[in-house]
Amino acid sequence: MKKQSFLFLIGGILSLIIAMGIGRFAYTPILPLMQKDLSFSNSIAGYLASSNYAGYLLGAILAGVIPLKGHRAMSLRISLIISIITTALMGLTYSYLLWYVLRFISGVSSAFVLVLASGIVLDKLAAISKTSWSGLFYGGVGFGIFLSSLVIPSLNHLFQWQGTWIGLAIVSGILAIFVWIWLDEAPNDIEMKNKQETLALVPPTKWLLWLTIAYGLEGLGYIVTGTFIVSIASSSFHKGATLVWMMVGLAAIPSCLIWSLLAKKWGYVKSLVLAMVLQSLGMSLPAFWISKSSFIISALLFGATFMGITTLATTLGRQMNPSNSSRTIGILTAIYAIGQLIGPTLAGIISSFTHNFDAALIGASGVVLIGAGLLLNGIQFERRSKGKLICK
Repeated sequence: MKKQSFLFLIGGILSLIIAMGIGRFAYTPILPLMQKDLSFSNSIAGYLASSNYAGYLLGAILAGVIPLKGHRAMSLRISLIISIITTALMGLTYSYLLWYVLRFISGVSSAFVLVLASGIVLDKLAAISKTSWSGLFYGGVGFGIFLSSLVIPSLNHLFQWQGTWIGLAIVSGILAIFVWIWLDEAPNDIEMKNKQETLALVPPTKWLLWLTIAYGLEGLGYIVTGTFIVSIASSSFHKGATLVWMMVGLAAIPSCLIWSLLAKKWGYVKSLVLAMVLQSLGMSLPAFWISKSSFIISALLFGATFMGITTLATTLGRQMNPSNSSRTIGILTAIYAIGQLIGPTLAGIISSFTHNFDAALIGASGVVLIGAGLLLNGIQFERRSKGKLICK
């Protein structure tokens, strides 16, 4: 059982590396390479990012409303194939219009993978009383960011930006083989006793509204740093700005596990509030202190929290509604996607008026801080269950 569970978890991690770390986030470090070679404007770069966020929003909504129980594994595999194909095609065309379509489709598939893989993996971990392992699973996004940051410079040196997209697609295809073998859907065999115990130790279902709003504010705020941190840092790092993105990935790798362990000790709500406060501080730092050190600290704080927050929020949401985890995670992901669709546009408008990103960073930081404040009323539920375990 332990070996099977471990391989199952590895399959889930690899699925996030493919669809999120590479399929979704590799665009950030490849973008400067494409702009240097093709000289397209920041406006086009922004539209490309927005098309991906729009697709992510649609994918999250569809994954949450389409009844896929019993077919989640096959739907996940199809989504991974689409993600890999769209990644490869980015390097085979020079058409802006086709890029918009590809990034949109990639966004749809990445949302499906996140929602479906989360539902499958979290259900399985709950069934074997290993919910805290969810941190290892969500660490896949950080692994993907770090992996792409390592290989992109070499691929670009050998094959230019076109070969970089294709090379990443080949890597994704190899990893997908193991996902296909190891990540399969198992019956929801969570014992009623465990289900009742879990429900008794988390906020009631009606509190899910507060979690959803806070998670939407997180999406609105975090994406400003997630989209522009490399561009903002370029003034201090010049050609070495990719290092900042690598720091984000490096910090993200262990973050999910660390936050899961903290949640087991302190409670999910309290840990979620702390993570959002730390992220808020890290996001605003470059607005007050411009230096290489400030960007590295900001990147580390951002990387250490943005996927940790996703881990905590989705795990908590699943515990509040274990009978339909994919729908709950889909709703959370959709509101998160709405926030991140709006965030870059607002930041762009603000920065065009102020001629810098200081106000945008401070505003985004404030939004995340407000989200953390909305969650404070949930700590009372965890205090009632002090001394008990949410997960084993």
